[in-house]
Amino acid sequence: MGFFDKLKEGASKAADKAKDSVEVIRLHAQISSKRGEIEKLYAQIGKAVYEAHTTGQSASALELVQTASHTINVIQLEIVQLENKIKIIKAEKDCVCGEVLPFEAKYCSTCGHKFEHTLGESAPEVIVVNAAESGEVMALEETGKADTHIGDDEVVAAAASETCPSCKAALGADRICENCGASGL
Repeated sequence: MGFFDKLKEGASKAADKAKDSVEVIRLHAQISSKRGEIEKLYAQIGKAVYEAHTTGQSASALELVQTASHTINVIQLEIVQLENKIKIIKAEKDCVCGEVLPFEAKYCSTCGHKFEHTLGESAPEVIVVNAAESGEVMALEETGKADTHIGDDEVVAAAASETCPSCKAALGADRICENCGASGL
């Protein structure tokens, strides 16, 4: 591979990384907007409950509270779907202990939890079903392929001098191998 081919490949990777960063920022803006909608609904519920209390007509507020509560639940599920899209773009997943790990990790470096997927599997793709049309919100997972890029965590792991005694992979922060689950010395 010539110098210009390497330069072209590096520029292409940088462009992909920038595109992913823009998409993550756009998704965070959508999440922020949806949280603002929830705050407005909370205010409407509070106002309706207060007015019903002062007038003694609690039944009149019940319908508004139920409708607004349902809308809040729908928006919260949409936020979860957007957060899942961000994880797909970043090729990350959550552990049961709350730690965020690269999708390729077989074990959590914090608690040692074993993940059931194999290294050859790709990140799940989330399909969003429009809640307004169906009346319900669903998130379906299919096996898809997520773009993987070298992230900050991988750079730190590659720079670590400590390796797993079993498989020679870099050890995580808590000295638990994300590849085989073995503990470091």
